[in-house]
Amino acid sequence: MNTKKLDENYIAATYSRAPLVAVSGKGALVLDADGKEYIDLGSGIGVNCFGVCDDEWVQAVEAQLHRIQHLSNLYYTEPQALLAQKLCERTGMKKVFFGNSGAEANECAIKCARKYSFDKYGDGRSTIITLQNSFHGRTMATLSATGQDAMHVNFAPFLEGFTYAPAQDFPALEALCGGKVCAVMLELVQGEGGVIALDKAYVEKVASLCAQRDLLLIIDEVQTGNGRTGALYAYMQYGISPDIVTTAKGLAGGLPLGCALLGEKVENTLSAGTHGSTFGGNPICAAGALSILSRLDDALMSEVMAKGEYIKSELEGSKGVKSVTGLGLMVGIETEKDAKTIARECLEQGVIVLTAKSKVRLLPPLNIKKEELAKAIQILKGVIAQ
Repeated sequence: MNTKKLDENYIAATYSRAPLVAVSGKGALVLDADGKEYIDLGSGIGVNCFGVCDDEWVQAVEAQLHRIQHLSNLYYTEPQALLAQKLCERTGMKKVFFGNSGAEANECAIKCARKYSFDKYGDGRSTIITLQNSFHGRTMATLSATGQDAMHVNFAPFLEGFTYAPAQDFPALEALCGGKVCAVMLELVQGEGGVIALDKAYVEKVASLCAQRDLLLIIDEVQTGNGRTGALYAYMQYGISPDIVTTAKGLAGGLPLGCALLGEKVENTLSAGTHGSTFGGNPICAAGALSILSRLDDALMSEVMAKGEYIKSELEGSKGVKSVTGLGLMVGIETEKDAKTIARECLEQGVIVLTAKSKVRLLPPLNIKKEELAKAIQILKGVIAQ
């Protein structure tokens, strides 16, 4: 069977795929159809946070498969309820809405923010401020929320009610906070925008402004969440208390699950019929997420920070490297050489890396073995230096 040919014939050409046909793997190792082994520093764009086919995760998912795979959100299921409890207990948030992806989680946040403002202040206070260079998803609402001009083509008209502030410029954001604004939505590390972390002082000022003016503070943790930056959620490293937190990617360790965590202000904003999802919080996905969440502890977070520092120390000052940005195991590498060329050459040498704009991007499994990480980084350094 020629998988590449089947793909080209029958799947919409929305991806520029690399020439890798993955068939199996374990942990940070992936095997292709020819039996070639790769060290994965991308983890499915931050999804496989414990790597491929993690034993404990597989057991949890398989056990749920033998119970019930789906019933819909018209009824109760235990894994979903337990997961919501654990998320709220770990974050201090009050309620959870489950969807299937980061874009769905952000759609919920957008709707919730607008409904909160409408319920309290009436019509006309519905604008959400996001940042230039942000990325919040590919649905019409989340694409409209994304602060990148290059993405605002082809699909017009885009949704009204979004305005974009330059990142790190607090006076510019404050100037946009007129009477029509209901919320501010931030990625604490702009992932697709180049793995750029926001300054803590800037974020603290934004959080204070939101509290003063009753603007909801939405933190998009689709990529930064679930241990990726060295904390359960990145906002915990910034000392702020968001009103809504969205997350997905690594939450269920490889299964499609996203959620919006709702704080005290908005815990009762969404009522029956105001929002929903057929598959959201599916029992199998929830079982996988419970397995993941149970192991995102302080010891692992310390490992994540140490591995991130190791990557930074190895690459900073290395030949061909201009800068290293990010937080924890969310790393962006600015290089003299074209990032896409580096990704292609790394793949040829058995290492999977990602790109973000003009940078090489690394999102390895949180539990990647030190020797695997060291080997992969040495190969990456060599490719960059060529």
